[in-house]
Amino acid sequence: MVFGFLRPKSRSKSQTASADGRVVYGVGDIHGRLDLLDQLLDAVAADFAALGRQDRPVIVFVGDYVDRGPDSAGVIERIAALKAASGGPSGFEVRALMGNHEQTLLQFLDSPEGGPVWTEFGGGETLASYGVARPVGRDPEAWRAAQEQFQRNLPLRHLNFLRQLELTAAYGDYLFVHAGVRPGRSLAEQDPQDLLWIRGDFLHQPHGLGMVVVHGHTPDEEPFLGRDRINVDTGAYATGVLTAVRVGQGAPVMLQARKRRPVPG
Repeated sequence: MVFGFLRPKSRSKSQTASADGRVVYGVGDIHGRLDLLDQLLDAVAADFAALGRQDRPVIVFVGDYVDRGPDSAGVIERIAALKAASGGPSGFEVRALMGNHEQTLLQFLDSPEGGPVWTEFGGGETLASYGVARPVGRDPEAWRAAQEQFQRNLPLRHLNFLRQLELTAAYGDYLFVHAGVRPGRSLAEQDPQDLLWIRGDFLHQPHGLGMVVVHGHTPDEEPFLGRDRINVDTGAYATGVLTAVRVGQGAPVMLQARKRRPVPG
């Protein structure tokens, strides 16, 4: 199935919130799955066309474009091109947020010391997608050489895209962010590290912002639609399911691209 629709069963703020008259699609963690991204972009374009609206819709990517999956470079190229063209499919406005994996990639570009840790949670696949071999072990010289090759191989437009990623995007009652927010703090008081990394404190209690937070970062088998948050991370790199949520016209609607992970060799 290329995509499907999932509708919530119970009413909550996440179902009645407003996006200030805009239709906004929030796309979950892609992690190198260009194949799923292309399918989902087609699904989003078809969904918006079916609404019969004449205004300009928005796609917000919530981060984690790289690592783990087979084509991080291709994912960055696709989204960077959409953003640079000031529109995606059907003239979409494109917003791209930073995830913790992009933060770690940028740290490696600045300093090779973090390379071994980065590659333990998927950075090796990103290096490979840019034609860089992952060093064996923790030899500092080997990692510095890998860093320098990565710097040479990374197109300038990809680097500019990564360094220009946003932390949040807000439309009406909806806040889009990679990981979540620290409960009990206003948006202005949020720590960027929480926006990129938080899990437990955000997931298990009301956050109190008065907005619906659309996020990824914590993968689950199904998208989650709660009272004050929507999780669109369905572990695409492992499950073969990439999810987006449409908000701003009626209750939120989930769209999914589905495909088994390519078998190496």
